[in-house]
Amino acid sequence: MSHVFHRHLKHAYPTAVGGEGPYLIDAQGKRYLDACGGAAVSCLGHSDAEVIEAVRDQVGRLAYAHSSFFTTEPMEELADFLVERAPAGLSSVYFVSGGSEAVEAALKLARQYFIERGEPQRKHLIARRQSYHGNTLGALATGGNAWRRQQFEPLLVEVSHVSPCYAYRDQAPGETPEAYGERLATELEAEIQRLGPENVMAFVAEPVVGATLGAVPAVPGYFRRVREICDRHGILLVLDEVMCGMGRTGTLFAAEQEGVTADLVTIAKGLGAGYQPIGATLVSERIRAAIAEGSGFFQHGHTYIGHATACAAALAVQRTIEARGLLERVVSLGEGLQQRLEARFGDHPHVGDIRGRGLFRGLELVAERDAKTPFDPERKLHAAVKRAAMDEGLMCYPMGGTLDGRRGDHILLAPPFILDDAQLDEIVDKLDASLTRVLTHS
Repeated sequence: MSHVFHRHLKHAYPTAVGGEGPYLIDAQGKRYLDACGGAAVSCLGHSDAEVIEAVRDQVGRLAYAHSSFFTTEPMEELADFLVERAPAGLSSVYFVSGGSEAVEAALKLARQYFIERGEPQRKHLIARRQSYHGNTLGALATGGNAWRRQQFEPLLVEVSHVSPCYAYRDQAPGETPEAYGERLATELEAEIQRLGPENVMAFVAEPVVGATLGAVPAVPGYFRRVREICDRHGILLVLDEVMCGMGRTGTLFAAEQEGVTADLVTIAKGLGAGYQPIGATLVSERIRAAIAEGSGFFQHGHTYIGHATACAAALAVQRTIEARGLLERVVSLGEGLQQRLEARFGDHPHVGDIRGRGLFRGLELVAERDAKTPFDPERKLHAAVKRAAMDEGLMCYPMGGTLDGRRGDHILLAPPFILDDAQLDEIVDKLDASLTRVLTHS
């Protein structure tokens, strides 16, 4: 018996012993093409020599220094790198160890900002159903993943949830994308008015919804309207780019493609590409200034924030992506992947939608294509697809509860940025074989 408290105590896991580019290798020598980057993490694959050397070099000089005593060169350099490339107005970076911590920091920064400004009544958060913002209690409360929230509901703070921007399911027949976006903006405005605009602290959203919905981008103009509504009421806009950011959708920050900036942006996953655990919250100048000119102290912190080795690894990852022109490659590879998915599954009776941006793609599975009828959740189709794909030597990220936390299944693909065209074919071939096995025999 393993003494590890694994994610699922009734599941036996293969032992990963090595990595080679986009492949992971288990103890029996079987190779798995990592078409999901673990969880949209491993954007440089599993054996990048430059990043490995940067980690070794930093550990050899200084592995860790507590941030209440010191700053470090890699932390300062990584913050400079990110701010220089961030959307307008973001002027500083608060480093943490992962995405949930980044969201927790953003929520606390939003609250402290209004305390410092003398608006302590601003305490309400608005987010969206079918979103995911992390598993710590504040992040879980903010997220709209009903299944993840359910058993912990008594521990969660109250957060308002409005509709997601989910055109495949919710855009009405004959409704233009712009009209649909405007309808959602009206819903957000109505919820703000219900709570009282003077009482609302922030609106939190993923620019491209990841794990819970399966790579769902917003309709054109939606986020510009959200930004306008937030500005009109003095509400902070928090964009969660933990999964969709750091080049995953073809630009370093996903918000760039929406034509908006945010007051707080959370990042992780692809920031360090799995070579070290790291996340960050990017902070606007007005939030920084309010705290700097007030108490000067952010009442928050973790032991490993700004970890020197983690920052050195992330800086090496980001410099490597930039030096190799991999963001441009994400766009071309993403188009190639989308074309292959559409060619293979565009007429598939059980694939209702193929969507996403860059190397962030989702397939929604349906029992009946024309009516968009979901499979019976008792079948746990997503789990069967994951098992079949692993048997085929493919790692993908299927999830259930796409519609409402219980019904619906989708598959998320988020492969490394270093693929070649043959590996795009391998993803589609193995995914096809996996779906055929599951849908034929289940």
